[in-house]
Amino acid sequence: MTSSATRVNILDSAFAGVRDIVDGAGGYGGVEATPEWAAEVRRLADLRGATLLAHNYQLPAIQDVADHVGDSLALSRMAAEVSEDTIVFCGVHFMAETAKILSPQKTILIPDQRAGCSLADSITADQLREWKADFPDAVVVSYVNTTAEIKALTDICCTSSNAVEVVQSIDPRRDILFLPDQFLGAHVKRVTRRENLHIWAGECHVHAGINGDELAEKSRTHPDAELYVHPECGCATSALYLAGEGFVPAEKVKILSTGGMLDAARTTASKQVLVATEIGMLHQLRMAAPDVEFLAVNDRASCGYMKMITPAALLRCLVEGRDEVHVDLETANIASKSVQRMIEIGTPGGGE
Repeated sequence: MTSSATRVNILDSAFAGVRDIVDGAGGYGGVEATPEWAAEVRRLADLRGATLLAHNYQLPAIQDVADHVGDSLALSRMAAEVSEDTIVFCGVHFMAETAKILSPQKTILIPDQRAGCSLADSITADQLREWKADFPDAVVVSYVNTTAEIKALTDICCTSSNAVEVVQSIDPRRDILFLPDQFLGAHVKRVTRRENLHIWAGECHVHAGINGDELAEKSRTHPDAELYVHPECGCATSALYLAGEGFVPAEKVKILSTGGMLDAARTTASKQVLVATEIGMLHQLRMAAPDVEFLAVNDRASCGYMKMITPAALLRCLVEGRDEVHVDLETANIASKSVQRMIEIGTPGGGE
């Protein structure tokens, strides 16, 4: 990493803010998300012939300036469909890799290649090879929140919204290795009752940190609120317990992917919704249903990796054409098969 005093090169922008970009310990800074910044981002995107994609967990300003906002799989499929040959993916690194897998001929840029993911990093390719060796006849099911290398070792991918359907599509006599998220795996095992479903003990540090005590307290102080809980959350089991014990009406507890949350928000009759996921999701929910009050179960549930895609990082990316994401063609070809097998089931669902 360069020092905090390092400034980016100025290549193709008269916008004064470019000169203020600095690279520090927390990523690129020095630029505010002003209307002038947004106009310059759009101008540079047009000059590069680039489509800007932003994940639901991005900063509101990044979401607002993007061409498309959504979950990682939906955005990766969008990258393959748009006519532009350059894609700027405002998300974490594995998401940009997935876009490259589905669009190997396109240039995929990420505003800061250091934007990683604790969940994707919770299993390595060598660890998966060792696990597979212990269960040589097992089917490997990987959440899309994994690296290209892991996808290439996977039989079929899944999303949080279709993980149950993916597992149900597999011969019940076959062992399944489900990775990397232990909470999503526990949810799938609870629903499918598959005793031969083996779960990797990985987690998203942000979702794992949203705990059952916080959820119970928020539910107690907001008794009329609906509850949207992401299945990656450590509190998903607590939510079902609260419903089962009658502390929260069962019909008000919904275990949902990010895409499922948006669908539910557009049709809810509730005036208040408690949301257990990364807080960036609140921006899209509030736009989808402006008359509903959306409250975070944990307002500290912010992903530092996602927030590395700053206004300064996006501006730098468009000025310099960096950082490009590469996946070797053999890995991309093999990895794409595990994604395609999921899509062929007929319920590709949301990315997270």
